[in-house]
Amino acid sequence: MNETTPPPLFQNFDVKTDSRHVAPRLRALRAQLGEAGLDGFLIPRSDAHRGESVPPGEARLAYVTGFTGSAGLALVTTKQATLFVDGRYVLQAPAETDTKLVRVIEAAPGAAAAKVAAVVPKDAVIGYDPWLHTPAEIAEIEAKLKPGARLVPTHNLVDRIWPDRPGAPVTPIEFLGHNRAGQAAADKLADLRATLAGAGADATVLTLPESICWLFNMRGRDVPNTPFVLGFAIVPRTGRPRLFVDKAKINAQLRHGLEAVAAVADVRTMPAALHRLGAAGKRVMLDPATCPVAVYDAIRGGGDASIVDRPDPVLLPKARKNAVEIGGMREAHRLDAVAMAKFLHWFDGEAPNGRLTEIDIATALEGFRREEHSLVDLSFDTIAGAGPNGAIVHYRVNRATNRGLAAGELMLVDSGGQYLTGTTDVTRTLSTGKVTAEHKDRFTRVLRGMMAISMLRFPKGTSGAMIDIMARQFLWQDGITYHHGTGHGVGHYLSVHEGPAGISPRYATPLEPGMIVSNEPGYYKEGAYGIRTENLILVVESAIGDGGFLEFETLTLVPIDRRLIDETMLTQPERDWLNAYHARIRAEIGPRLTGAVRDWLEQATRPI
Repeated sequence: MNETTPPPLFQNFDVKTDSRHVAPRLRALRAQLGEAGLDGFLIPRSDAHRGESVPPGEARLAYVTGFTGSAGLALVTTKQATLFVDGRYVLQAPAETDTKLVRVIEAAPGAAAAKVAAVVPKDAVIGYDPWLHTPAEIAEIEAKLKPGARLVPTHNLVDRIWPDRPGAPVTPIEFLGHNRAGQAAADKLADLRATLAGAGADATVLTLPESICWLFNMRGRDVPNTPFVLGFAIVPRTGRPRLFVDKAKINAQLRHGLEAVAAVADVRTMPAALHRLGAAGKRVMLDPATCPVAVYDAIRGGGDASIVDRPDPVLLPKARKNAVEIGGMREAHRLDAVAMAKFLHWFDGEAPNGRLTEIDIATALEGFRREEHSLVDLSFDTIAGAGPNGAIVHYRVNRATNRGLAAGELMLVDSGGQYLTGTTDVTRTLSTGKVTAEHKDRFTRVLRGMMAISMLRFPKGTSGAMIDIMARQFLWQDGITYHHGTGHGVGHYLSVHEGPAGISPRYATPLEPGMIVSNEPGYYKEGAYGIRTENLILVVESAIGDGGFLEFETLTLVPIDRRLIDETMLTQPERDWLNAYHARIRAEIGPRLTGAVRDWLEQATRPI
């Protein structure tokens, strides 16, 4: 380990859960079931804001089951406990929970409701916290329940067995100037009001922090890795919006930052405000896929309100980055590329010695990123998977799992930063010595899929679901695939995972200019290695054709390990793309580097 590399500031490697706690916590929860007269209780990973990152006091799924992944759902009944996770976590979940007491079932996002309903006994009464579930989720499960079984809203039973549950976060809030946001909050609100008018709605309730933060041009530190301010907002078609936050956040700075566009209120007054909307008979736009059941119930309980079910009206305009946001994202990727070049140069010098651990690697990478003063946080905990740990798609190293990297093993590093100008996310698979023919074959198939997306030109109206196959085609030819999406949306100094567009079968939203998505096919051989190559790409108008076509501009500027490529598998257009990509890295990033790192970059990006 390079002793000059500073210690990590953002990521720590403590073991966050202990499977030995699962048994006593399940017993305590079942005692609460008895007191509440329930047969079971649903425990989601999400909080009321549907965040991928949640504050410590909202990590109820991890508290009860030990599972720390970013998505999942548990059903605890009087007789059994079941944890449902998607394909990213089929290896991680059993390793973190007590599998003698918790059954782990893989459930793809579209199939989760049926699998949950299948384990609910006939005539069972299952409780759920209405702040943590959406009407769409509850309705989907209810439609598949056995005869007599039902779901009922109740208080949160996990909170009752969590004596030292952390309180709500109270962190600083900042407001972005026009030089970073590119559009004033007042103008964004005017556009939103026009949307409400077009839908015949009198108001909308926003519950997603990325929507609220983007709309009001503010950022915070309420959750790890993502600059969110947690809260809710009611935006009327006419009149002043109201932002609801924890009362401890309400100060002169917040009021001053919003005084021109919105009022601020204690979040505890929100249910009454929702009730008043109902009592006034307003038409309220709500997103059934993201808005909590409790919000619906509060409005309907007020009287004669009409609910207009529509997707969150901020998601789409937020995803269409403006020119200032795009410029910021480009600069963030140049800054990140400098850090990655320093890291990769360091890694090439250290890895063959066989003395590095996964924590050494994640720590070093964070240290190189922290040399850039505009870095605010990591955009997620670095995934540093050595050898077989690389096959765990969302692996997070801790002091218990920390593995040494042996020469000749593949090293998968997926990481990103939150810079003042934008958000990054990049994955590279690295050689550490002798490479096998199988490594090269799989790596090259993954790379060809990534390049197929990068080079794609497509008509307007095309969705990510329609192009996902392009990334998988070379793996499919050999009868193999990967069990995650090819790409997700990425926010501008916001969430590293954002909707409504992406590249996978579940993304039906058409890709539009200004959207930024990841491009990350992979291959994972359980117990052996993982391979993933990821760039972020920007949707732009194509100069080819009659103006009806789009294409991608690659934002990420990090060399791809040429030692892992089987050059005989590449077509001439693929060679040309890769050589042009590496030439661009030399031209844009080379002048920002000096000495041995610049020499390394010249070698790493030489043509094939």
